[in-house]
Amino acid sequence: MFDKARVLEMCKQFSKNTLMETLEIEFTDAAEGMLQAKMPVNPRVHQPMGLLHGGASVALAESVGSAASAMFVNTDEEEVRGIEISANHLKSKREGMVYGTARIIHKGRSIHLWEIKITDEEGALISLCKLTNMVLPRKK
Repeated sequence: MFDKARVLEMCKQFSKNTLMETLEIEFTDAAEGMLQAKMPVNPRVHQPMGLLHGGASVALAESVGSAASAMFVNTDEEEVRGIEISANHLKSKREGMVYGTARIIHKGRSIHLWEIKITDEEGALISLCKLTNMVLPRKK
């Protein structure tokens, strides 16, 4: 049975002392085949023109998509590696909050494919990303 509280706590623990903590990414919702996180848009994630940096959007997408794959594996025996990510940036954002929502497209034994939509507070699509993760045996 899916345990939302356990998944969100796992994501919180994974984020300590990482880029997710630096970018203030916080995991906010989870369901079977879906994970969501939010990230504030402020000067910490701006590009020189004062807009949300595309790289920060991609970091949010890869963070939420990789953590989502971890929901499907035994993290004591397996680990997840992002092997390809693509992003289409559709709208700019100067301030506020963005939300990355990952939804599974394909869940194989060794490959997971995710669609990650990054939206703003009003639900406007900021970026559309696709992430491929590989599941590997954990090295002892």
